[in-house]
Amino acid sequence: MNTNSELILENVKTNWRDKKAIYSITPFSLLDFPDKTACILWFAGCNMKCDYCYNPEIVFGKGQISFSETFSFLKKRKNLLDAVVLSGGECLIHQNIVPMIKAIKGMGFLVKIDTNGSQPKILESILNQNLIDYVAMDFKGPKEKFEKIAHLNAYRNFKDCLKLLIKNNSIPFEIRTTFHSNLLNKSDIITMQNDLINNGYSNNFYLQNFRNYQNTIKPLPESITLTENEFENGCIIIR
Repeated sequence: MNTNSELILENVKTNWRDKKAIYSITPFSLLDFPDKTACILWFAGCNMKCDYCYNPEIVFGKGQISFSETFSFLKKRKNLLDAVVLSGGECLIHQNIVPMIKAIKGMGFLVKIDTNGSQPKILESILNQNLIDYVAMDFKGPKEKFEKIAHLNAYRNFKDCLKLLIKNNSIPFEIRTTFHSNLLNKSDIITMQNDLINNGYSNNFYLQNFRNYQNTIKPLPESITLTENEFENGCIIIR
């Protein structure tokens, strides 16, 4: 007898057999879902084109792996992995992402979303259906610089996603920013933190200093590095 998850998988295979949205799969990670073993599905394509992006081949590339191939892989990882991380690119821009998440959850995995915060309607849908267990959302920059950094006018969308996550109050989530001194400065980071606080965000604000060690969408010079002791309240964490 088919289980619910098997029925979902069969439906996915029937309807999306030839759909290829995933660029590659990282089969094992201890770093991408807090305190959980996970794999990472890297979704091809992104609606933002941040100069410092480390994954230009994913952002501009096409999917290489079909949904049915992905589920075959995941079936072999049941009871071996705790979670599946959906990253990219931007996973939430893909047409069939919601039923795909349903199928992954139906297999018993926890699900984490890495998102740029541009898709509030999709985020609201998966939150309302209790389909995700953790969210990491990028905050590209303050309102005045957001579009220049992301190459997409999506500051309002980010704010809408932030409000959804805060209102939900049951799914743990984090906000993170990549810092390059050609694009942002210390004052911008403080402005962004105050923006988060004013909207009800009380968790850590994670900052990743840009490291010029691999190809990016646009070649960038070395960046000045920020440290945690430059900020007073201790809620800005450098990764």
